[in-house]
Amino acid sequence: MAWMYILQCADGSLYVGSTLDLSRRVEEHQFGEGSAYTAVRLPVALLYCEEYNRVDDAFRREKQVQGWGRAKRLALVAGDMGAVSRLGKKRFT
Repeated sequence: MAWMYILQCADGSLYVGSTLDLSRRVEEHQFGEGSAYTAVRLPVALLYCEEYNRVDDAFRREKQVQGWGRAKRLALVAGDMGAVSRLGKKRFT
């Protein structure tokens, strides 16, 4: 199994990643070994994860969610799919 995950860092920022071993990867982040970004923003907390059968699907989803703003990521974490959809639409005035 593969995973896309969202962590909340100590400074309140959100980190999006993917892995084949979620528990190991979160532990690496907690010990400052996960990424340079999270290493200076410890501790981190797992907010959200999605499971995939293939690692390339998890990686593709990681890249998609990395392109989202904070509000849209938090809507995903909250399970508010209406807001996820709404926040993804461009508004023209």
